[in-house]
This record gives sequence, structure tokens and C-alpha cells, in this order.
Amino acid sequence: MAERISRALLPDNTSIADDGMAMFGGVRADDLARKFGTPLFVYDEEHIRRRCREAVKAFPDGVSYASKAFLCKAIAKLVSEEGMGLDVATIGEAYVALQSGVPPADLTLHGNNKSLEELRYASENKIGKVVIDSFDEMKRIEHLYSETHEPLKALIRVTPGVEAHTHKFVTTGEVDSKFGFTVQNSQASEAIEWAKSSKSIDLVGLHAHIGSQIFTSDSFRKSTEILVGLAENFGLPELCVGGGLGVPYLNNESSISISEWGSIVHEISKSASLKLEITAEPGRSIVATSAVTIYTVGTIKEIEGIRTYVAVDGGMHDNPRPALYGSDYETFLARSIDEPRESKITLVGKHCESGDVLVQQGDIQGDLNVGDLLVTPVTGAYGHSMGSNYNKVLRPAVVFVRGGESRLVVRREELSDLLNSDVT
Repeated sequence: MAERISRALLPDNTSIADDGMAMFGGVRADDLARKFGTPLFVYDEEHIRRRCREAVKAFPDGVSYASKAFLCKAIAKLVSEEGMGLDVATIGEAYVALQSGVPPADLTLHGNNKSLEELRYASENKIGKVVIDSFDEMKRIEHLYSETHEPLKALIRVTPGVEAHTHKFVTTGEVDSKFGFTVQNSQASEAIEWAKSSKSIDLVGLHAHIGSQIFTSDSFRKSTEILVGLAENFGLPELCVGGGLGVPYLNNESSISISEWGSIVHEISKSASLKLEITAEPGRSIVATSAVTIYTVGTIKEIEGIRTYVAVDGGMHDNPRPALYGSDYETFLARSIDEPRESKITLVGKHCESGDVLVQQGDIQGDLNVGDLLVTPVTGAYGHSMGSNYNKVLRPAVVFVRGGESRLVVRREELSDLLNSDVT
């Protein structure tokens, strides 16, 4: 039976015009394509704000947006306006956040291999907290302290050894991980003791992030229980439970909400003998479903008895997740969003790679034509942020829509941008 696209996968303020055309934030998809071109990332601004407010309510002690999901000046400013801090993993992410006006005290610097330069940047710019990830990093912090005589406020990142039941490339909390200090072999305890005794570190708590795209509450429960035990043992008041809350990408998927996640964590933390501050760092669950990508169909190539290839003007440069993780997406035509999708296609991009596949086996309306606007939903996280210029393709524009208005927040690249860093 041919399925329609599930409304649960679409931005909150999606509607249908009288002629069947999809509208996002009150703006027609075809009008957006005419004005800004394709491929085009379209973000529902009010959708993002609602998720920010939900996160702030779920984690009242403090919640930061994981900026790696999607970062530009507009999104940094938006989440800050809604009361969230920002989790940044590099100088570059920190720079964008600071340039957008986010107070430095609201930033948390991550990274499994922070250089002395990055730590110095954090100190000089008064970044709020650093998440310590290795013994080598602690040595660099002590070296920096010999210059500045100012301790860095910090959390220790621990790997709790919890199975996240997700793709191996986005699993970060198991014993075999490049991130943090392992609990099971006493590395975590050793790191905590070192940090507590060091003049260079103002240790305020613990951090754990067990992975991404987590749909089961059991993983969050187990990780929080381990964190609470460590916090009690060492008398540390703050527990950051990281992020990783999964979002549905396909019609048959479902997940718990940000509010439900917060309730699970707070329920466990209440058992602690000391009062704990529970913080979190959601990213995907804030922005993923808020956005769609609009493409233009350029080629339809049917191989009888095998498959139908549909090539669009985007590809692995604007969404590398399918190539990296085997991630899957739904597809639909913008002009008939609410119609059944009775045809099977393989959606591909324009790169010189057989692996440039956006959707391995997608559903689409049967009257697909060259020139149609084709939409993939749930592209607000790890699409634009992981994008590249492979084959010297220009990266897409990003627009925010709200209340029938659209605004450009990231312009489409131009050919001249490809030479910005060339020196000869």
C-alpha cells in the first residue's frame, strides 16, 4: 500500500496550499526555490524555538545546544535568545558563536584532542567551561596555568561503558572509545583525583555522552546511574548527561521526546545523597526535524527490472550521512505533498561517485518528472554542517521561514569562494 509522508517527519508549521504545494512556515516551496535556488535548506524557525523552550524546561539547571548539528550566526543567536548555551568542539565553532553575540560564559568547549592553542583561546576568551578528555590535555592545562595563573573551569568526560544501540560510528560511550576516561578500568577515578588536586583546574562536575540517535530509554538510565554514583563518590555537583536523543527519519520510526528524556534523568538523579545540577547538550533533537532540503530533479534513469535512478542537483556534498552511516530518508514531491507515493526510486546526487546515494530505496509519487521539486525531510542536523566542496560543488543556501516570511541566513556559495584559500 502506497504511504503518504508522515506529518511527524515534517517541520511543525508545514501546511498545504490549495493546489497541493507544500508550504513551510507559511511559504510555498516553489516560491522558495524560485527566490533562493536549489538545493536549499529550509528551517522552520518557530519549530526550533519550541524545541529550545522544551529543552530549557526539561533541564532547568542548564542546557546547551550541540552546535555541531548545525551552526551559523543565526542559529547561535536564536538558541541563545531562548536561554540555551552552546556546546562547541573547536575554535571555529567557538568563534562563530562569539561573533553571533553569545556570551562566552555560555560556551562549553569540547574535543578529544584539544591543542594548547585551543585551550589558550578558551582562557583568553573567558569561555565558560572546558570538558577535559585526556591526561595529555590535563598536562597542557597545567602548562597554560604556568603562563596565566588562572584555572580553567572544567568537567571530566567519562565513558561509562554503556551500549547505546546505535551505529558504531556514532557510539561514543562504550569502553572502546576515543572519547573521555573509562570508568571500568579506573581511568575516570584517576582523572578526577588529578583534576581535584590541580591548581590549574576548577573541577565542577562530570560529563558523559554515550552516542547519537539513541531511541531506548535504558541507555540513558544506565549512563545516568553510573554518573550519579561517581558524583556521589567524589562530591561533584554538576552532571552533564550530554545529548544523543534520537529523532525519527522514516515513517515507521519513533522516539521519546526531550521532556521524557529529562524526566528519566531527573528521576534517577533524585536518588543521590547530594543535590545535583543536571545539565544536557541536545543538538539533533533541537534542529533535525525543523528543516527540509528542496532539490530539483535533473535526470530520471530507469533500468528495467532493476531500479529507477533519480538524480537531483545536490548529493553527498550537502548530505553525507547516507554515505557515511548508511542513513536513510523519506522523499516526496513538493507539488503533491499529501498524495500517496506509489513508485520506488533510488535518489542520487551529481558527484562522480557510485556511492553518492541520498536514498537507497525511496518512495515517491508516481507522476514524477524532470524539473520537479523533490523534498527530503529531517535534514536540519548534520547535513549542512558536514557538507563539503567535493568536486568543487557549491554549498547550498540556508533560509529560515516564519509567519509567511523567509530570510536568508547562509548565502549560496559562488564560484569565487572556491579560490578563497588558494595562494597562487
